[in-house]
Amino acid sequence: MPKSTPFPVDRIRAIGADIVAAVGTVIDGKTEAIRTALTVMLAEGHLLVEDVPGVGKTVLAKALAASVGGTVSRIQFTSDMLPSDVTGVNIYDQATGSFRFSPGPVFANVVIGDEINRTSPKTQSALLEAMAESQVTVDGVTRRLESPFMIVATQNPIDMEGTYPLPEAQRDRFMARIAMGYPSVDAEREMLSTRGGGDPLAVLRPIVDVETLTAITHAVRNIHVAPDVEAYIVELVRATRSHPDLLLGASPRATLHLASAARARAALEGRGFVTPDDVAALAPIVLAHRLVPLARGLAAGADETAKDVVFRLVADTAVPFGAAPVRS
Repeated sequence: MPKSTPFPVDRIRAIGADIVAAVGTVIDGKTEAIRTALTVMLAEGHLLVEDVPGVGKTVLAKALAASVGGTVSRIQFTSDMLPSDVTGVNIYDQATGSFRFSPGPVFANVVIGDEINRTSPKTQSALLEAMAESQVTVDGVTRRLESPFMIVATQNPIDMEGTYPLPEAQRDRFMARIAMGYPSVDAEREMLSTRGGGDPLAVLRPIVDVETLTAITHAVRNIHVAPDVEAYIVELVRATRSHPDLLLGASPRATLHLASAARARAALEGRGFVTPDDVAALAPIVLAHRLVPLARGLAAGADETAKDVVFRLVADTAVPFGAAPVRS
């Protein structure tokens, strides 16, 4: 039987719908991207948004942050940044004759990492401990980060000038990766008619506070995953490790992330249990960015190869309970 959740799933669905609607007033025609970003937030993960400039990557991150009460910071990544610009640094105080810690922008509930792949791998790696363990170690002293904690990072495609590919270890720490895509004709026309009167982001107000968000994330952890669905998740992930088109498959962390994201998706739909459809719908965005095709590096089509592999595995893996996989 499904576990009881202290925060009712029907209320999670209602709050989720309110957040999606609020963020939708800022980004026209991107309901699915907004919903996915919210799913990652409720699953206590980190989100990577990749696409060409000008399609709303940073606006999505800022709007999602604005819809949730709590602290928000932004890191504008550049080629000359240092790791201490992210994590913080100890500063000598002449008045007291001692060092004091000046926290970096990573100390916030929602951290917007803008154009993360325009800084060096060394600086990118400053986020590894924070993303995996919700803590930062500076000069041998470990400091816990605020909870909830989420990084929403944006990046340009790696074949664009002035970019660095993210290290595999960092890509694996992002629960999901999405692409914004260009808006539809109707959405782009709507944007022209509504943006002339001001910035809708400036009037966006929080839908939930930190305490409510924390209660929701705790409830999401208790969403029931049946043993057959767990077996389905494991089979999908393990299949990537032996696929002939892949040099590197998905990690055990990917297994945990896929299950957590599926729980959040179920909660947003008002269910106290995960279905195979939840897993199948999320598998491409949770798994593909972690995979390394044989044609790795900057070779054209390598990223599409990884996505195609996940879609094929979803289509070919037996689904428990006879439910049909969902392709998104």
